[in-house]
Amino acid sequence: MQKLILVGLLTLTVACQNGTAALSSQSTQTTTAHTPTPPDTATIPVSSTPVSIPTPGPLYFTDEFGTDLSAWEFFQTGGEDSPAIGLEDDLLRLTLPSPNTWYYAIHNPHEYEDVFLSAKFTGTPAGSVGLICRYGKDGWYEFNLASDGTYSVLFAQWLADGIARYTPIAGDSSEYLQPGNLSYEIGFTCRENFVLLHINGKLFRKLDVARYGLSAGRIGFTTASFDETPMTARIDWFKVSKPDQ
Repeated sequence: MQKLILVGLLTLTVACQNGTAALSSQSTQTTTAHTPTPPDTATIPVSSTPVSIPTPGPLYFTDEFGTDLSAWEFFQTGGEDSPAIGLEDDLLRLTLPSPNTWYYAIHNPHEYEDVFLSAKFTGTPAGSVGLICRYGKDGWYEFNLASDGTYSVLFAQWLADGIARYTPIAGDSSEYLQPGNLSYEIGFTCRENFVLLHINGKLFRKLDVARYGLSAGRIGFTTASFDETPMTARIDWFKVSKPDQ
């Protein structure tokens, strides 16, 4: 079941290595979508790298994933096994061994109001990859591309400690996406009350998100596995820059 169409309550507890979290979901009256069904009374492991306080670097940068991941916080929800993270040949490799696993990376040193994010992903054709902006206690925005040739934009909001609700903002197929392909350059602009979506350098949609009220936050990226595993995503680079006026 794809996270891209997840609506409802998702229990998401960030913990250190060998931590656990419970996963639950509940549909709302105002949305119609499918949610993953966890096993009855299951306890689903969550892994997270210990968070250090990184020395703040430049506000705008390109991370080519050489040897240092200290600025990033990683956490998992769903899935029975912890993903493997590795740096190889100047890229970041993430392998999700279990189905229905969602993995997040949040860059900690800075918060941004208006920002343009871009990243080069290469993934196995059974999952999704995406970018995150304005991440904080009031919620965040996600722009995801899925291996079935669709995209989605989500608003996620914390309801309580470890519990978030995902609300679809937009989703569709696109002439720039091909089913079975998960190798793209993704771009995501958060500027004032709008988010702008880019694929392979082409701006193809602009969305008004004023009603969700997020004005600033941290940035990051996400990967997810669906039914077929393992899902492997390679990230060549992650770039943060000023948005075009």
